Amino acid sequence: MFQRNKDLIGIDIGSSSVKLVQLKEVRGGYQLVNLGMANLPPDAIVDNAIMDSSSVVGVIRELVESHKIKTKNVATSISGHSVIIRKILLPIMTEEEMEASIQWEAEQYIPFEISEVNLDFQILGPDANDASQMNVILVAAKKDFVNDYVALFRECGLNPLVMDVDCFSVANVFEANYGVSENEIVALIDLGASSLNVNILKGGLSVFTRDIQVGGNVFNEELQKRLGLTSEDAEKVKLGGEVAGISPETVAAIVEDATEALTTDIQRSLDFFSASSSDDRPRKVYITGGVSKVAAIKASLAQRLGVEVQLIDPWRQISYSKKDFDPDYLLAMGPLFTVAIGLAMRRVGDK
Repeated sequence: MFQRNKDLIGIDIGSSSVKLVQLKEVRGGYQLVNLGMANLPPDAIVDNAIMDSSSVVGVIRELVESHKIKTKNVATSISGHSVIIRKILLPIMTEEEMEASIQWEAEQYIPFEISEVNLDFQILGPDANDASQMNVILVAAKKDFVNDYVALFRECGLNPLVMDVDCFSVANVFEANYGVSENEIVALIDLGASSLNVNILKGGLSVFTRDIQVGGNVFNEELQKRLGLTSEDAEKVKLGGEVAGISPETVAAIVEDATEALTTDIQRSLDFFSASSSDDRPRKVYITGGVSKVAAIKASLAQRLGVEVQLIDPWRQISYSKKDFDPDYLLAMGPLFTVAIGLAMRRVGDK
C-alpha cells in the first residue's frame, strides 16, 4: 500500500489543451499506464495564466474520471513571464549554506519582490574559469501564480505534490530517452501553441533557457487573417488538410512566412547564448511540442542553424502494451505529450 502512494500522474496544462500521463517504474525504465488529452476552450489560459478556472477544472475532472485514475497525486509544471530562470555565479558553498543564503543571493537577479516568489536552485558545479566560484541555476516563480495552479488542482479534488518548470520537464524526457554525454551541448526547443522555449543543456544540465511568447498560434492567426478562414479550418490546413477553394500552394507560402518568423526568434536565442557564453554553439537541436509537427519547421531550422534538427521521440525508452495503446497514435501525438511524460517521471518527495 505504501508503494501506491508514490504514484503520481503528470498533468500538463497548455494554452490549448490538457495532457495527462501515468507511468509505472519497471526494471530499466518506465511503462505507460495511462494517457489522455482534452482541448481547452479558447482563452481559458492566456500567457500561462488561468483566466477561466471553472472551464479548466471541468476539463481536468472529466479527463481524470474518463481514464479511471485512482491516484490523487499530481506533478504539474509552469512557465512564462512569472517564472524566472537564471544561471548565476556564486562563491563555492555547500547545499545547506546555499539554502540559508538563497533569499539574499537571489535578490539581485530577480525582478520581483523576493517576498512574492518561491525560490529553488540547483548547484551545477565549479566554474571552469574560477575554481573558487560555482555555477548555480536559480529558479523563481511568483507565489500568486503558483498558488493559482495549486488551487485549481485542489478544486479538481487532486493533490499537487510536484511543481516543475516546462523546460526542465522536457530535459528529463530527453535524458531518459537519449542519455547524456559529459560535455555535449544540445538545444531542446519546445514549440507550443502560444509560446516556445529554448533550453540549452551541457552534459545534461541546463546552462541557458529562454521563453519566447510566440508559438504555433502565429500560423493559425496568419491563415485566418490572410485567407478569411475559421479557426478550425486554419488548424486543418496548417497540418496539411484541405479546405475547398484554398490552394495548398497559398497555404504553403503563408506557413513559410510564419515559419521564418519563428525560426528567426530561435536563431536569435542561440546567437545570444553563443555571444554570452564561453561554451560552443549546440551541435544538435531537438524539437518537440505541438508545432514541431508542422513539417516546414524542422527543415527551416536545420537550414537556418546549419545543424542537425531532430524530433524528440518521448516514447523511445518507454514500454507499453500494443493492445492498450495504438503505436501510430503515440508516434503522432508524442510531441504534444513530452512535458506531461517528463512530469509523470517525477516521484513523490522530489524537489
